[in-house]
Amino acid sequence: MNYGAVKKTDIANGTGVRVSLFVSGCTHHCRGCFQPETWDFSYGEPYTQETEQEIIEALNHDYIKGLTLLGGEPFEPENQRELLHLLRRVRETLPQKDVWCYTGYTYEDDLLRDGRASCEVTEEMLSMIDVLVDGEFHEAEKNISLRFRGSENQRLIDLRETRKQDKIILLEI
Repeated sequence: MNYGAVKKTDIANGTGVRVSLFVSGCTHHCRGCFQPETWDFSYGEPYTQETEQEIIEALNHDYIKGLTLLGGEPFEPENQRELLHLLRRVRETLPQKDVWCYTGYTYEDDLLRDGRASCEVTEEMLSMIDVLVDGEFHEAEKNISLRFRGSENQRLIDLRETRKQDKIILLEI
């Protein structure tokens, strides 16, 4: 897996001050995407153990609320397999941090069993995410006044409550 950037003090992609990992590779190719260079799976730098350690160290500060995964597309199956290792490590070593993940896939149609982005690690990956921002960016529904999303169709899903109640629960901010 490659990545385009690690932002160690990001306030735009989730609540509080966050560490954000922008992965490379995306098959959605949304019109009006703010980072079309990340569509290419070979864009940026190779994600290594050193990268993972850098992220863990950046997260290990009291002023950091959590980790955000975005891209590119974190739920491309080839990215999920690598990100799972990072999520396991965050949950084991820094369980007080929350995890947000942005995806162009939709939760119930694409990520659950037999969905087009579902693979052998998807269920475990979903179990470690607190907030899922789902849905492709739709340029026709762009709204710059929305918090933490770019278009009206995208949802901020409280994934913990959604999984507990077995129905979509939107995050109240």
